[in-house]
Order: sequence, then structure tokens, then C-alpha cells
Amino acid sequence: MKSSGVGRFSDRIALGVLTRAFPPELVDEVVAECGRVEQRTRLLPARVVVYFVLAMCLFFGQGYEEVARLLVQGLELEGRWATAWRVPTTAAIGRARLRLGPEPLRALFARVCRPVAVARTQGAWYRRWRLVAVDGTVFDVPDTAANAEFFGRPGTSRGPGRSAYPQARVVALAECGTHAVFAAEVGPLKVHDTVLARRLFPALTEGMLVLADRGFCGLDLWRAAKAGGADLLWRVRSTAVLPVAEPLPDGSYLSEIVARRDYHRRTDLERVRVIEYTLGPSGEDGTVYRLITTILDPDRAPARELAALYAQRWEIENTLDEIKNHQGIPGMVLRSQHPRGVEQEIFAFLLVHHALRDLMHQAALKAGHDPDRISFTRTLRIVRRHVTGQAALSPLTTGPVHHPEPA
Repeated sequence: MKSSGVGRFSDRIALGVLTRAFPPELVDEVVAECGRVEQRTRLLPARVVVYFVLAMCLFFGQGYEEVARLLVQGLELEGRWATAWRVPTTAAIGRARLRLGPEPLRALFARVCRPVAVARTQGAWYRRWRLVAVDGTVFDVPDTAANAEFFGRPGTSRGPGRSAYPQARVVALAECGTHAVFAAEVGPLKVHDTVLARRLFPALTEGMLVLADRGFCGLDLWRAAKAGGADLLWRVRSTAVLPVAEPLPDGSYLSEIVARRDYHRRTDLERVRVIEYTLGPSGEDGTVYRLITTILDPDRAPARELAALYAQRWEIENTLDEIKNHQGIPGMVLRSQHPRGVEQEIFAFLLVHHALRDLMHQAALKAGHDPDRISFTRTLRIVRRHVTGQAALSPLTTGPVHHPEPA
């Protein structure tokens, strides 16, 4: 593929907004750290493949070759190609993805994806705590022998049958106020959410208040989550035994939790505070909600405020919905035919989502708004337009790259 002054397709590629979050120099660093630097010049060097996989998850539903066209469209519109050009074939792109593997995308996620709220970010804080939540979801993956063997399939509600698609399990930590995912793990379907969540808990630090639903329970998990100094506010099942050790003035009470293995002897106790409440003026739905928290002093966090605050846990479900049903499409099936490609693709989805949410946060700060007031779908459309309308990155250049400032 020839062009005047710029050489092959891999010499210049349109990336627009993506380079704001993932500068070429950083991409080169993680590629080198993961040992993916090429020994010979290729049509699709590792840097280009990283950006291609990101673009693939920005323009989900488009074929490989169409994604490549979208990336270089800006060059063609600006008249930078002297002759007609052709993009790499689908097979060539697939082989390049296999060479790259998931490690550079995972490393890039670890380097870039952090909580983004600052002190003046609206809706991101409760008193002194940064609100974060943990939750899990599953992604349908292509029905190949490799994916089925590694990830497994769920059962169906109709007899002994199995689902049409294998599923990958993903558990994530997200900042409630900005929807920024800052830690994630991918695993087979048979690995429980709590197992993957435990791998994420080193990302929890002092000053965070972590919200979780009834699926995340157990003394060992509780202790792992608070080990880094974070405070916790988790819902527990109605069947949990929580004896009243000390009533408190705000209607909550102190109690203890124990591991299931210690249920009868109760030799290893963990002190918690319990908040019980119902919804509606007189609890008309009949459900008693029970929360436990590490915040034992009601003056620091009154029971009524914590009960209202727990609704913020839904923000992580909204976050996962954005990734699967808006950045992706309803009923989405990932495109990767092999488990390593699935992991690569999932981390690319998370990276692109973080870039979008960081952009939305900056816009909200500038306008003095809560980030929730900015439309994710509209932002996604705008970013897609900018990616196809900007061009200036030289993927083969390892030094400073001069390019127009991304929007």
C-alpha cells in the first residue's frame, strides 16, 4: 500500500480521541514490557494492533477491514493518499491479534485506568469517602471449541440443555460517580464472582467506601476487601444471623459476623454495624433490607444516610450496561475465536469505556455538572466521529509524535 510521503498503511493511522487517553509513547512502553516488539518490520506492528483492537471495541459490529478503513478515513478525506490503498486482510489482522495477545491490553489497563473523580466532582463522594462498587457480569463469546473448553457454558432453564454460547465472567470495580472502571478480572464461567473480586481488592485504598450486593458475602472476603483501609457497605441476605450486640441511637446496631466454618463455635468474630430498613413511607413492599458496614460510629455516617446511599451501587450495573449494550449492542457476542483473544477484547472494551468516561468527567468539571448529566450514548457518537475525522499518528515512530490536539 503506497502513499505520497507516508509509505504504508502502518506508517500513518487516524486515531483521534484514543490517543488522548493512550499516548503512542505509553503504548510502545507496554508493548516492550510485554515482549511484543517486532524483530522485523511488519505491515501491522504491535503499536498499530493495539490501536486497532481499541478501535474494534469503539466501532463494535464493524468487520476488521471496515475498522481499518474507519481508522484511515481521515487521511483519505484530507487527500494524503496519492493512490488507491488497500487495508490488511481479515486473516492478516487476526494473525496480528494472536501475536499481540492480551498482555499489552491488560498492562495498558493497569497503567491508565484509575478513579478519576477529584474533590469538586459532583456525585462521586459521600462525606470524606470516594464511592466505589464491585459487581460482575458475563460476556457471550463465539461458539468455538477453544472458547467452550476454556470458558464453559451456562445451563438453560429448559431441561438439561446448554446455552448456545460459552460465556466469560468479568468482575469489576467502578467509581460510582464517574462510572470509571479501575480494576477488572476475566475468568471462566465456573469461577465465582467472589474469587475474581478478591483479586481486585488490592486496588481498594483508604478513603474509599465500597458498595456490594448480597452475592459478595463471607468473612474472608470482607476482610480481604477492607485490608487496604477501605470502608465497606454491603447488603447481606435476610437469612444471615446478626445478633444484636449493642443498639445505637440512630436505629442501627453493632453485631458480629463469622465464617461459615466457624458458625457454631464462633471463635473468630468480626465486629460490624447493621442497618435495617424498608422502602416507601411505611415499607409497603414488605422487604427488609439489611446492610453491614465497617463504619461503626453512627456520628460519622448515620443509618438513614447509609440506607439512602446504598442505591449508588446501581451505578456499576449502569456502567456494565453502557459497555455491553451501548458501546457494544444488545445481545452482543464478542468476536474473538480463542480465549486469549477474548481476554484481549474485553480489556480493550474496558479501556475504551474508561477513555470515554474520563472525557465525560473532564467535560462535566468544565461545565460544573454532575457527570451523570452527560449522555454516554451521545459522547460515544461524538468520539466515533472524531476518530474517523482526525489523522496524524505515526505508529512506527518511537520518539515524540506530533499530531493535532484530540478533542
